[in-house]
Parts: sequence; C-alpha cells; structure tokens
Amino acid sequence: MSTGLRTDANPVELVVEHASAPLALMARLAGSGLFGDYVVYERPGSWTFAGGVLAEVVLDAGAVRAHWPGQAPVTRPWTGRPADALRRAFADAPLPAWNAYGWIAFECAAARPSGRLAHLVVPRTEVRAENGRVTVTGTDETDIEQVAELLAKPGGHPVGEPSPVDVSVGGAPYRARVAEAVAEIHAGLYQKVIVSRRLDVPHPVDVVSTYVRGREANTPARSFLLDLGGFEATGFSPEVLASVDSAGRVMTQPLAGTRAFGLGPDTDARTRHDLETDPKEIYEHAVSVRTSQEELYRVCEQDSVRVTGFMTVKERGSVQHLGSSVSGTLSPGRTAWDALDALFPGVTASGIPKPEAIDAITRLEERRGLYSGAVVTVSHDGALDSALVLRALYAENGRAWLRAGAGIVSASTPDREYEETCEKLSSIAPHVVPRT
Repeated sequence: MSTGLRTDANPVELVVEHASAPLALMARLAGSGLFGDYVVYERPGSWTFAGGVLAEVVLDAGAVRAHWPGQAPVTRPWTGRPADALRRAFADAPLPAWNAYGWIAFECAAARPSGRLAHLVVPRTEVRAENGRVTVTGTDETDIEQVAELLAKPGGHPVGEPSPVDVSVGGAPYRARVAEAVAEIHAGLYQKVIVSRRLDVPHPVDVVSTYVRGREANTPARSFLLDLGGFEATGFSPEVLASVDSAGRVMTQPLAGTRAFGLGPDTDARTRHDLETDPKEIYEHAVSVRTSQEELYRVCEQDSVRVTGFMTVKERGSVQHLGSSVSGTLSPGRTAWDALDALFPGVTASGIPKPEAIDAITRLEERRGLYSGAVVTVSHDGALDSALVLRALYAENGRAWLRAGAGIVSASTPDREYEETCEKLSSIAPHVVPRT
C-alpha cells in the first residue's frame, strides 16, 4: 500500500530515525491534540497514524456523503450493497493517490441497514513507523512541522494506571439468549450463531492509555485506535477479516474455538489439548473455514482458493483459538470491495448460514455498531486491509463499553458460552484506564 498523499501539489515528506517504540510513538501522536480526528492501525511490522481530514466518506442507511478537497460536500441516496456505495464514492476521488482509514459497522450486513454504517477519512498527514524509521507524509506543511517538533521532544504520552472492569456481571440474561439460540438451532433455523453481550464501563475512559496498556498485554493480528467524529474505539483484533494486495491476492483468517490462555504453562498446555480435541470446538472451526472458502469462491478464481495452517492454535491475549488461513486471487473484474463484501461480516462473528444468523442477531441483541464490524484501510492502488473488530473498547458521549460473544452451535451450553465471553472480555477489561 503506498504512503503518499497528493493533491495538486507534491506531498511533503520527512524521514527520521526515531528511538521511541512504535506503540509509544502512536500514543504520543494520538494524545497530542494536534489532530481532532485520527486512526492508528497496526499491521505486522508496520504502524500508521493517520491524522486530520483531507477527505471524508460517511455512509448512513439512507445516504452516502463524500467531501473531497476543493469541492463542496455531496450527499446522495444509495441502494444495493453498502460496499458498492463505498466503492462508487471513492471512485470519484479527485486525487491521483490516496489512502483511507476508518470503520464499517456490523449493520452493513443487515437485511435492513440502520444508523451510521461506515466512516472513512483520507488523512492530511500520515506517520508510518517501520524498521526503526519514521516517515511523515502529508499535504499541509504546518502539520509536518508540528509533527516534527513533537517527535523531537523528550518523553511521551503519560499513561495512566488501569482500573479493571468486572466481567462477571450480566450472566443470567446472556445465558437465556444462548438457550434461545440453541433451541432455534435444534429447530433447524441455522447451524451456528454468535451471541454477544455488552458490558458497560462504570466510568469515563482514557482511550489512548487503554490502548497502550492493552497492547502491552495482547498479541493481536491487528491493533487499532481511532477517534472519528467524537466516536472513539481501541482494540486488539484476533483475526484478519480481509487483506487484499494491489495484485488482487486475498487472505482471510477465520478463528473459531476458544479456551483461556495465560494461566501458567501447565494450565495453558492442558487447555490447549482440550481445545484441539474438543469435538464441539473442532466442528465450530471446520464449518467456519468451509464458509470462508465458499465466500472466496464467489469472488476469486476457483483453482486459486487454498487453506493453509489448518486448525493452528493462535494465542491472543487472554485466550487461545483454533485458526486457519484461507486465500485466493480475485477473478477478473473483481475488486477489493467485492472481497470485503463477500467476507463481511466475519463468519466467526456472525454465524452459518450468514443471512439467517444475522437475522437472529438482530432479534436477540441490540444494535452492535462497530463490534464485529471492521476497521479498514484502503488505497487508490486497489489494496485493502481490514481487522475484525473484537476485543475492543468503545466510547462516545462520555460513556464507554466492552462487548464479547461466543459461537453457539447445537452442542453449546449456556454456562460454557458465558464463561467464554468472560475469557474474551479479559483480553481488555483488566487494562481499562479511567479518565482523570
């Protein structure tokens, strides 16, 4: 994915050696107040801070609004697939090169989408940390100068102490929803559904400090931190939803099957063996991988679809999962937006078959929003990378909350599924930092 942003003028670029660890650098930028809106996105070996708004695309249930530099905002109605509405909005970009960052809500996949569905920005300034070097690229010389001054200052963002959130509340209503889902599965309505529960945080949260504390304790496939339009979120995604390079190679990484992790070598080894031999967990994972294959067959060349690393145990903070990678090459005429549409929402956060599972989720739960949606970065060259949003904290209008779910199949029991949500919430709940 390219790093340059250009309008009619050449971009300003600054490359420096920087001693700070990337996590500390991202926290310093996010907490600096230099940019009202920003997105931090971590991929293996690469951290990017996207600050300020050069352009913006916002998708609501009834309309898509695009605001490009030098032009008045344009709001248009849309029908059909949300991914197509986003693709058309970015096809109109009057920029020769751009990268966009933002989020897509779970409700994009609903039969009748509602509320805010997506919010993406092309930043004024990008700061990328890779291999001990920091590259600052942008369209505004003042931004570049301010970032350079910030990088030159000693110290970093002050990180507060966590106040752990109790994950054990709310068990009774969740168990009841699980029992209802199991009954619907036995009635033949669907094979699998992910039932989640929301956990409110009893105090305002320092989201940047929570990102630092949580990232220090987690081993995510992707991590993110964002503040767009006053909505904040941070998380440690256990799996890649869709990654597409500029040559059209697609990869998704379904994880399904869960046990606790981090309880000591002997306990971790025992729970790993239990995970790898439990028929319910193996079935849950196998049907998820099969679904991911079927989804890629819709948009990829048939003989290119492959499964690798089948049922490998992935350690993700307080839990361990069974994981596999499914990949393929886009068919002629298909784009990264098609791949995202085929895989969204993640099978491991929705269910099987997806339409029936999504319908069940809308009946069993309140609006999810960003939970089990995606944080996305997309580029003019056709590349796209998206993290499935799990193990995350969300904050808006002075309130913060967590959310976690479990995959319900015919063999599920309410007590075990509730326990699984506690294990997943423990990836972030102990690391929540109050705002002072």
